[in-house]
Amino acid sequence: MALAKIELERFTAFSNLKLTLSPGINVLVGANGTGKTHLMKVRYAATDVSKTGTSFTEKLIRVFLPSDLALGRLVKRQNVSTRSVITVRRADGKLRTSFSNHVTARSPTGLTRANRRWTSRPMECVYIPVKEMLSNAPGFLSLYAARELHFEEVYNDILHRASRPLLRGTPDALHKQRQRTA
Repeated sequence: MALAKIELERFTAFSNLKLTLSPGINVLVGANGTGKTHLMKVRYAATDVSKTGTSFTEKLIRVFLPSDLALGRLVKRQNVSTRSVITVRRADGKLRTSFSNHVTARSPTGLTRANRRWTSRPMECVYIPVKEMLSNAPGFLSLYAARELHFEEVYNDILHRASRPLLRGTPDALHKQRQRTA
């Protein structure tokens, strides 16, 4: 069951967002700092909740890791007391959480509401942040070479290719060389 809509109010970079998702592939394009990664993390947290039974607010804390694990740090910054509301919908249900900018790690994390269908019909999802994968590449590659890791070889291949330095020579010369070997 695919997600159909994500609504964010006063959450991180978003004042108010109502995004309708297509049932197929969705492409997010935008300048740095506009919230693309945050949108992907919200989507991932919502789908993982249906699979693990974890509360949505708990999953958001684990996915975003706000300073001091205070969920309130994810509320869009304002000089007044305010609340953030996140609603994720699919055809058969809705998941919603709400929390204030005063929520700390020691206070209750927020209020999560999910209808029974949300938790009884799990979804599979994985979020692989490219930047983090590349920044951990040296450690991953050395472990993969020496140990039996439960990762498909495609990850090893991707990181080896992505870690290669640029070839020497001008782009024109490289293009001609590739044409000769093709």
